[in-house]
Amino acid sequence: MGESRRVLVVDDEANIRDLIEVALRFHGFTTATTGTGEGALREAADTRPDLILLDVMLPDLDGFEVCRRLRAGGDQVPVIFLTARDTPSDTVTGLTLGGDDYVTKPFSIEALVARVRAVLRRTATPEDTVLRVGDLELDEAHWTVRRGGIGVDLSPTEFKLLAHLMRNAGKVLSRTQLLEGVWGWEHHGNAQVVETYISYLRRKLDPLGTPLIHTQRGVGYALRP
Repeated sequence: MGESRRVLVVDDEANIRDLIEVALRFHGFTTATTGTGEGALREAADTRPDLILLDVMLPDLDGFEVCRRLRAGGDQVPVIFLTARDTPSDTVTGLTLGGDDYVTKPFSIEALVARVRAVLRRTATPEDTVLRVGDLELDEAHWTVRRGGIGVDLSPTEFKLLAHLMRNAGKVLSRTQLLEGVWGWEHHGNAQVVETYISYLRRKLDPLGTPLIHTQRGVGYALRP
């Protein structure tokens, strides 16, 4: 699972759709978008997303009906409903139909991205939890790392940082992106912690083979074989 996860964004308001798409791409996801329920069903069949952000109020089929049809057709893709209506009955309806989470508008874009990640982690199948880049293998389910078949002992923070780099293999991630993706917003601005943990990882991984973590001066870091 070294490639980024694909999220289908379904909302009839173009400004909300565009805002969510930009935020998801910034955080390393790939995206597809549509503004209708029928379009959501087509995109789900064509692009096979890893998760759908699904507005309840759509101009043709509502989000509940879209989810109902997906589940009836055997598609178990995780669904997070987006809605302006904050009522218990809507929440119950969405979750009963097979939705995985429910977010009320207006929402914080950072909180939405966190919910996307949480649902993807919660719904991951066992084979999804193993990341591989070159001779490096990280098993999220069993919390193990091996390079060239040799076990590597990492602290919890080192493990999370390496997993984030591997999910975005080949991409240069800024220090800010790494802070947000690994430590969360409370550490925003403390770039020194990123440099410290990158050096910890290099110390443990580099003796086992050619360097995998590369510095792009003035930009950030990338993991690639």
